[in-house]
Amino acid sequence: MERPPHDDEGTCVMPGIGLVAVTVTSLALSSLGPATAAEPWVAAWAAGQQSTATLSAPPTFADQTVRLIVHPRADGRLVRIRLSNTFGDRPVTFGRAGLGVSAGGGAVVADTVRPITFGNATAVTVAAGREVVSDPVPLRVTAGADLAVSVYLPKATGPATYHRAAYQTSYVSTAGDHTAEPDGASFTTTTGHWFFLDSVSVTGTSSAGTVVALGDSITDGSGSSGRLHRWPDVLADRVPSRSVVDEGIAGNKVLSDDPVSGPSVLHRLDRDVLSQPGLRTVIMLEGINDLRSTTPPATAAQIIAGYRQVIARVHARGARILGATITPVEGSARYDAAMEQQRQAVNGWIRTSHAFDGVVDFASAVADPADPLRLLPSYDSGDHLHPDNAGYQAMGEAVDLTLLR
Repeated sequence: MERPPHDDEGTCVMPGIGLVAVTVTSLALSSLGPATAAEPWVAAWAAGQQSTATLSAPPTFADQTVRLIVHPRADGRLVRIRLSNTFGDRPVTFGRAGLGVSAGGGAVVADTVRPITFGNATAVTVAAGREVVSDPVPLRVTAGADLAVSVYLPKATGPATYHRAAYQTSYVSTAGDHTAEPDGASFTTTTGHWFFLDSVSVTGTSSAGTVVALGDSITDGSGSSGRLHRWPDVLADRVPSRSVVDEGIAGNKVLSDDPVSGPSVLHRLDRDVLSQPGLRTVIMLEGINDLRSTTPPATAAQIIAGYRQVIARVHARGARILGATITPVEGSARYDAAMEQQRQAVNGWIRTSHAFDGVVDFASAVADPADPLRLLPSYDSGDHLHPDNAGYQAMGEAVDLTLLR
């Protein structure tokens, strides 16, 4: 469940001379907001977090370093990261962390390697269910140039909080702290997940603000061929003056929580969206899983009521929110006429209610003109639910850039 923002209650631990470790029991998510009016912070990259506890073999780490490769969508001269133990079952110690420009594979450009601290400490222990934001790190970041975030995990983490569908190769080391090593030789294992890393933000940026793409698997990129083919990636390439971050989680729903796909939009909105620095616009594509993956299925009226709550909370944050129509799914698993009727009702409301600040008509963008209840065959990944690369390209191009604040 999402908790509301609250005050920092970090306790410093000083086993030797000087400040070397911090224990975090709670965190003000609002601390990710702009530092000053003159030097605003912007989210350069983000990924919705999920639990691994239900997996048959949950990933866990001990005396290992993970090197996570991310693709920032904003430039800047100072960087900070947020690490998450949101779904952990015990405190997790991040023994050391580092940052640098990716040199490809597990390597980092040597003269860009920077240490990351937390409250001026090199290590931090984060309680289960909590997150921690780092101190600013001086590093010139270029939008579109991959960063490598390295985190050393000295003690057994238990089931790791992660984002499952990274569509980006990251790396896990042999034993030991390898955070400061530019050479990738110690990173002998690859992974398609992002572990513990929740977001990267920058200041000293030319970006005019953050756009959050909020959604389920169709925002997360399921059905694409991989890296940088999601519709938010297409949109980001079209609007370099904004930083577009992807908060899609496969299987996610507006109304109900799930042990695999995580908290509903209503329960993750604060952490994944409203806490993002520089937030200007949200594009919300959610609801198909409420219609097809809940028992009993949600009704259009219930989903609309959920939308209204999200809209009110985004507006209270001072941001805009665009409503995206739910894309066609005829022929997919669990499709039936009753579900289609509810999808049509939801889309009709999105298009005509004026409750959102604007409409992105993804449904029309990818529908087969000869059979609008289905995806255009050339846009269909094969399951009649998820678009392919061409479909995501069409979706990213369907966003009216004048609607982005």
